[in-house]
Amino acid sequence: QVQLVESGGGLVQAGGSLRLSCAASGRTFSTATTAWFRQAPGKEREFVGAIVWSGDVTSYADSVKGRFTISRDNAKNTVYLQMNSLKPDDTAVYYCATSTRTGRGYRDSSFYTYWGQGTQVTVSS
Repeated sequence: QVQLVESGGGLVQAGGSLRLSCAASGRTFSTATTAWFRQAPGKEREFVGAIVWSGDVTSYADSVKGRFTISRDNAKNTVYLQMNSLKPDDTAVYYCATSTRTGRGYRDSSFYTYWGQGTQVTVSS
């Protein structure tokens, strides 16, 4: 099993920045892809971005491209989501998730096996 814990959410003004963390524990050796999703009340869960551990390759949704950056710290078994130029539309609960797979299905939540509890991000205008 893998346990994931997100942290770093909070309240920020439009134009501000936050950095979210996703700390993994348990049997993480087979993790191939880690992703960030977000969900607001009454809205679909939305893909934000992903990182493939082999090769350190990242991919982002068009809505956040150029503003958000995913990075990792191997020693801490942690993935980060740096969010800059935040907008009110970024307000959501943010989740991290992991999969043992790589491939074209990585934007779909069904691709992932383990999920964190989520952390709230609120952007005020």
